[in-house]
Amino acid sequence: MLGNSAHFGRWDILQFETAGKTGLTLRYIIGDATRPEGTGPQLLVHVCNDIGGWGRGFVMALSKVSRKPEEAYKRWSAGETDQPFQLGEVQFVYVSEEFTVANLIGQHDIARRNRPTAEPPVRYEAIRRGLRQVRAWAQTRGGSVHMPRIGAGLAGGDWGRIESIILEELVAHGLPVTVYDLIETRGEAPWLPDRSA
Repeated sequence: MLGNSAHFGRWDILQFETAGKTGLTLRYIIGDATRPEGTGPQLLVHVCNDIGGWGRGFVMALSKVSRKPEEAYKRWSAGETDQPFQLGEVQFVYVSEEFTVANLIGQHDIARRNRPTAEPPVRYEAIRRGLRQVRAWAQTRGGSVHMPRIGAGLAGGDWGRIESIILEELVAHGLPVTVYDLIETRGEAPWLPDRSA
């Protein structure tokens, strides 16, 4: 269902809402997930791989905002922490007083053009287990959850399936969740209303 829309420069910020069991919503907006909207504690969730690779996709934008999540992830993958580095685990990285990043391991290996596989790297059950940890963290701190379309980019996941997991594990438990779609502003977005007239 299409909700509110507001004009922002050349683009519109659109909010799509999907009703969860509690009547809360999963909100979609056009924006930058590395700069979440709102106030109060904010948890930015993204999916990482289980081989210690950090260098493509969403993490590139995240590292421009703060190097802390990358540095923590690399220490974690190198075995320099007590936490197991495995599918379904989440590393919570404090960036500032109101902003924490959740490095969720929900991808096995990485996609390689020169070595295609029958199954994409995404691991849905690992994302589900990780989102349960995210839920516990956010409920304890009263925070909101923000994310890009986790698991549906380089991990090759089916967004409809991942959205269902988010609804079941977060929204149905009363957590506000915002999903950000980043628009390349140099191109055109034909599905947005023409505001030039």
